[in-house]
Amino acid sequence: MKNSKIAFLFFVLFLPVSLFAQEKEITILHTNDLHSHILGFSPIIDYRPDITGGDATKGGWARVATVIKQEREKRNHPVLLLDAGDFLMGSLFHMLAREEAMELRLMKEMGYDALTLGNHEFDLRPKGLARILRSATEKGGTPPIVFSNALFSKESEQDDSLEEAFRQGLVQPYLILEKGGLKIGVFGIMGKDAAEKAPFASPVRFSDPVETSREMVKVLREKEKADLVICLSHSGVREGQSTSEDEILAQKVQGIDVIVGGHSHTRLEKPLVVGSTLILQASVYGKCVGVLDLLWEKGRVKQKNYRLIDIDASIPGDMALQKKIDSFVGAVDREFLKQLKLTSGQVIAHTAFDLTIKEEESNLGNLIADAIRWWVNKQDSDPTDTRTEVVAAIESNGLIRDDILRGKTGALAVTDVFAAIPLGIGMDDTMGYPLISCYFFASEIKKALEVLTSVYPRKGSSFYLQVSGLKFTYNPRRMIFDRVTSIWMGDEEKGYAPLDYSDSNRNLYRIATNIYNAAFLKIIGKYTYQILNIVPKDLNGNPIADLTFTRVDADRRQPGVQELKEWIGVIEYIRRFPDTNGDGIPDVPEKYRGKLGRIVIQASWNPASLLSKGTIVTWGAFSAVLGGLLLLVLIAVLAAKAARKRKGSRNFT
Repeated sequence: MKNSKIAFLFFVLFLPVSLFAQEKEITILHTNDLHSHILGFSPIIDYRPDITGGDATKGGWARVATVIKQEREKRNHPVLLLDAGDFLMGSLFHMLAREEAMELRLMKEMGYDALTLGNHEFDLRPKGLARILRSATEKGGTPPIVFSNALFSKESEQDDSLEEAFRQGLVQPYLILEKGGLKIGVFGIMGKDAAEKAPFASPVRFSDPVETSREMVKVLREKEKADLVICLSHSGVREGQSTSEDEILAQKVQGIDVIVGGHSHTRLEKPLVVGSTLILQASVYGKCVGVLDLLWEKGRVKQKNYRLIDIDASIPGDMALQKKIDSFVGAVDREFLKQLKLTSGQVIAHTAFDLTIKEEESNLGNLIADAIRWWVNKQDSDPTDTRTEVVAAIESNGLIRDDILRGKTGALAVTDVFAAIPLGIGMDDTMGYPLISCYFFASEIKKALEVLTSVYPRKGSSFYLQVSGLKFTYNPRRMIFDRVTSIWMGDEEKGYAPLDYSDSNRNLYRIATNIYNAAFLKIIGKYTYQILNIVPKDLNGNPIADLTFTRVDADRRQPGVQELKEWIGVIEYIRRFPDTNGDGIPDVPEKYRGKLGRIVIQASWNPASLLSKGTIVTWGAFSAVLGGLLLLVLIAVLAAKAARKRKGSRNFT
């Protein structure tokens, strides 16, 4: 009996200790969508990683490195550092990505345990991404990269070098990390929306992210016996769960403990919880670092703590890393900007106000659109032939990536302006989107503007348009694809005149944009049942099938096409601004302080407003509604007659 009591006491005292010993703690630090924002922003002249306080800049990888070190030093348990993709494309550093792979080399030095690829890693085409991976490997190595849903072409050779890089293990479908007695499986996927926004990935395609994730979870759980499964998902979250890809993934795939997300640039103050899956995302550009403390016990995972750490001037930069970053700045100046007689920190203008991009007419959008129109006219129009004048220009919000902020001094540097329009690669394989021009009928100009009125509300901010050389009104309550109600052509200096955009107006108008927007406008008819069909044409009205022939030639004296780059045009446009205060530096005109009335919403249920100048879309819908109403009236009349007849029959009997 005495022995039984001793055994029972031993059981009571030591069982909780035994259970506690099985509980393991692990911390996940995470970032996403860093977009080559290695330096703090903005403006660059305000950024001082060597001191704390004194400026309003955000981000900066030297500051991020400090936070990573501090969070690791606070803990006695394993800490994972993960990134959910789009580490490339967004600053002057990416201009040397193929040669120097600065981003990957720095992320390795910062101690990333794993990262995945986003759509912008494919912006330089499969061959470009392969070069980046090899450059990083040759110059110090990369962090482990996982990517699970790439499908390589069996016919085209254009993705062979990238396929070989995958085969050699520079990118793996998944990774097993052993930390603190746990086997942690990590895999990476690109979502459907991100895949749609990776046009330069071709001929690489991407398998269904949900099906791929199911396969990866099965491999990690059953074959690798992973205790914890983490998905690095470049897919995104949205307000509506029906389009929130990471939430859909968590609902449809069992066995994922944590989704470290990216792509939608969302700041999640706390994890989204779907079933037993935690979904994380930490804004964009390194503005913050997410910190998730997890408890693991017998295969079950639960959240202990979560917070976002803002990366700002309160955090001192890691000066050892900053020294390497400074050397990379020098490389950008020497190897890229020198030929343009520019430096990254060169002040090209002063501004008395912020230039920002919004989901409405914006001052930065107006400035960039004006720059496109001015730059093409300066380089490629004949003053003796009015037909060659670019009368309008279009830019989309999706390609305007950052605000240009005044900061403490108002000084704008080359790197600040470049960060606003940094994306793309030309058909000649040089960096930056080239500008194109072609001719449209007035009715096609209206169709292009309907992208803003009808596609943007459904597909998101990337499809909002900024314009130059025209202004227009639209009624969002009208029938879809027929909401523009008036268009004027001109500008604020010369004035505006109404544009007849009826099909009877067969005049041709020269329009400028970049190659990315042009490619979208060319195919928009396919996705709108040909309602918004737009056909690029040459000066004589002949259709242009290949947009290669629409590129503006910056120097016709040279053989081939010398692509006219959008980002250079914006810098040159700003450099020509007048110096209004006599300090020898151009000043951004007051014209750009606010809106200019180029895009005006006139919401109305007035029948005249709903039907005026309606196209076949509006009148077809109106006829259908009217026909339906008449049918209902007819049915009601017939029903009433039948009822009276039955009543009369009863009275007769």
